[in-house]
Amino acid sequence: MEQRLTILVGTMTGTAQLVADEVADVLKARGVAVEVRPMDGLDAGIFAAGGAFLICSSTYGQGDVPDNAQKLFADLEQKKPDLARVVYGVIALGDRTYAQTFCFGGKRFDALLQSLGARRVGDLLLHDASAGTMPEEVAVDWIGPWLDQFRDARDKAA
Repeated sequence: MEQRLTILVGTMTGTAQLVADEVADVLKARGVAVEVRPMDGLDAGIFAAGGAFLICSSTYGQGDVPDNAQKLFADLEQKKPDLARVVYGVIALGDRTYAQTFCFGGKRFDALLQSLGARRVGDLLLHDASAGTMPEEVAVDWIGPWLDQFRDARDKAA
């Protein structure tokens, strides 16, 4: 059974897109069919067929999801689809100097997807922009163990 994973990108400055592209390269090298999709113009229908997703989102303003992710987020909140056939992971980008809203873009997606019945695999990756590490390097290190957890979860469900 071929593994398929859709990476949904919420970004303002392009950093989350860079992270998603780097992660996709690693996943492809490990035999996963990956599609990277910016959240621009997407709605809840993206999850209709179920499947595996990786949310890669920065945080903007007062802990908001990025502008290009707001339509998708609002549509999920409004329509409340049953996402029981969705498994996902989250790469959340933030800056700890904004302690009250650190990584809230990704954390808000995580809470919303769980509330709709989706099943998260692994822990969230919370990247701190003020830590002096490159988010794409941290994400590339994180994705290997996450993929192993994802495969274990998929095998148990099969």
